[in-house]
Amino acid sequence: MAEVKKRRPGCVFFGIGGDEMKKAGVETVFHVREMAFLGFFEVLKHYPFIRRVFRTLSGLADTRKPDCCVLIDYPGFNLRFADRMHKRGIPVFYYISPQVWAWGKGRVKKMARCIDRIAVIFPFEAGIYQKAGIPVRYVGHPLQDRVRAAMSRKNFFRELGLDPQKPMVGLLPGSRSQEVGKLLPEMVGAYRKLAETIPGLQGLICLAPTLSMSDVSPYAQEADPSLRIVDGRTYETMAHADAVMVASGTATLETALFGTPMVILYKMAPLSYCLGKWLVKIESIGLVNIVAGKRVAPELLQREANAERIYETIRPFFLDPKTNARIRKELKIVREKLGKGGASARAAEWLLEMPCLCGRR
Repeated sequence: MAEVKKRRPGCVFFGIGGDEMKKAGVETVFHVREMAFLGFFEVLKHYPFIRRVFRTLSGLADTRKPDCCVLIDYPGFNLRFADRMHKRGIPVFYYISPQVWAWGKGRVKKMARCIDRIAVIFPFEAGIYQKAGIPVRYVGHPLQDRVRAAMSRKNFFRELGLDPQKPMVGLLPGSRSQEVGKLLPEMVGAYRKLAETIPGLQGLICLAPTLSMSDVSPYAQEADPSLRIVDGRTYETMAHADAVMVASGTATLETALFGTPMVILYKMAPLSYCLGKWLVKIESIGLVNIVAGKRVAPELLQREANAERIYETIRPFFLDPKTNARIRKELKIVREKLGKGGASARAAEWLLEMPCLCGRR
């Protein structure tokens, strides 16, 4: 949005967005926090609400007649919405494409019928859509521009009253309350065991912008006082931690860009997991491992994502400097594969070159 507005200051945006999009000027009809469901059966449970969102946005498209519809990720909802917009004659631009390389390859043909242009963030995605005849452009990953630590380790630790000479572990339990409920208790349990092994260990629980303090504080209240909750300091935690426990998702790539060793955790409702395992056709679930093309970060899924296994897996990162250094070196591969900076600018240019927007100001 920011890059589009630099080029076309008069552009108006409305739809689903989060706090950052609101700051950038979107008229938020629904907050993205309301759409944060994890798992197939969890989505079914909230289907009436999702249907209301779909109908409301479709109605607004009918009355406000936007020049273009920009869809970001979230394929379960967005691909159906793309079809609705296409039938109404509204051009569709898709950014952060569905992970069809992992599952749902049959979706590509459907996408070819209702999507006018697509901007992809991984180089290997472009060929998939080219074969289907969808105009596609690889723009690089936007994280390359965003992932920066605003403070040095010394200043960051001083701000929090921590000791920069002592080890620190980060706990990143995810951005959905469902994830936090399943993963954070196990992370805290692993931290307690780790603190018994690592002298002077300090721990930080990162609060995602989609969550409130009440979502995480119940799990940390009984923990060691050296475990703290921090808000708005996720990148500093990733950058300056000796290692992190992280929920599977974009946060694994963000952590990789800082070169910090991690243990990737994934846990969802058993039935949802069984269905997903049947559909997904890739060996790794962590984005960092998928991009690297090999297992550079250990993954603990479902029952394995328990305090004991997390502790056993992350402990070598603190006790063996050679292991820590080797993993940091391997994570550089991920940064190289995510391309150069400027992804948002390239995506904006690809969008504004669409015939429906040419000549608009």
